Amino acid sequence: MSRRRNQRQQSMAATAEAPVVAAAAPASTGSGVKAFTFGDPEPVTSMRDFFYEGLWLSADEWYEPPVPFAILAKSYRATAHHGSALQVKRNILLRTFIPHPLLDRRTFKGLALDYLVFGNGYLEDRRGRLGKALPLQHLHAKYTRRGNNDRYWWVPNYLQRTELPAGRVIHIKEPDIDQDIYGLPDYLGSLQSAWLNESATLFRRRYYLNGSHAGFIMYVSDPAQDPKDIDAMRDALKASKGVGNFRNLFLYSPNGKKDGIQIIPVSEVAAKDEFMNMKNITRDDQLAGHRIPPQLMGIVPGNAGGFGDVEKAAKVFVANELEPLQAAFMEINERIGEEVVRFRDYVLGDSPGSGLDPAR
Repeated sequence: MSRRRNQRQQSMAATAEAPVVAAAAPASTGSGVKAFTFGDPEPVTSMRDFFYEGLWLSADEWYEPPVPFAILAKSYRATAHHGSALQVKRNILLRTFIPHPLLDRRTFKGLALDYLVFGNGYLEDRRGRLGKALPLQHLHAKYTRRGNNDRYWWVPNYLQRTELPAGRVIHIKEPDIDQDIYGLPDYLGSLQSAWLNESATLFRRRYYLNGSHAGFIMYVSDPAQDPKDIDAMRDALKASKGVGNFRNLFLYSPNGKKDGIQIIPVSEVAAKDEFMNMKNITRDDQLAGHRIPPQLMGIVPGNAGGFGDVEKAAKVFVANELEPLQAAFMEINERIGEEVVRFRDYVLGDSPGSGLDPAR
């Protein structure tokens, strides 16, 4: 009984130590399935996600934004479509903007981009010793925080904090339905599509960098193969991986059966990630979130009919999107008490009234 118990325990221990794939092999052949990969898994960037956290007053006496501004800043360059949609609006605003001694083009360009990306724009109204107005200074929305009683703070990082002088910060914001401290951009609903578009692109790029598109699976099912030959074949395949190492491989299989050894390209059995459909669907979601006609972003149409007349699309876009944006920046004039922000009419081409003559 003792010897039988010892044999049973040894058998159970051997079964626990054996690989799972070996247990799947037929018992009659006495050989197990051998599998190996051509490289370690290549990670892609994780999906950046965030929630509307609401406002809360920090210990440093300012309100934290309802969504992390750092993520909005990173998402600006996540995809070509998301960034391009914001740049189109910025460029049209800059083209129609009329410079003023208190607000030059460079300052307005930074203000407009902040407003489009973060839904907030900040200027500092500086005055001389005698009360004379000095040129407005742009405050980056990513690092500007608002506190109680219209107090504002400059917070470039967690270790530095500077309270700005009272009454000198001009704050314009995109209205939010949940609070009135910070503004929020309208495109938040399309960020999930932007991140999915980015993930699809990074996955395909890693797929090519890893060489999987040019690899193959060698499927060996011939039981007549010597295990030493299998090991030699595995070493040869491993040695062929690397940059510039797409080598041919000769294999001699005596007494082998038909289809005992098969070469299956990875590209034929790769996961159906639907790369093109994913890119197109997420692109359309981003365009809808920004309300930008595709022809204004340089997108090539996929059909013979195209996207229609680009001039008509531009006029409709300016009427529905640009003019409300211009009106939002006009709030600065009410705060300054002077017509600092002015815009010319948007006209396509080089016709009178559309040029870049600063005297106009």
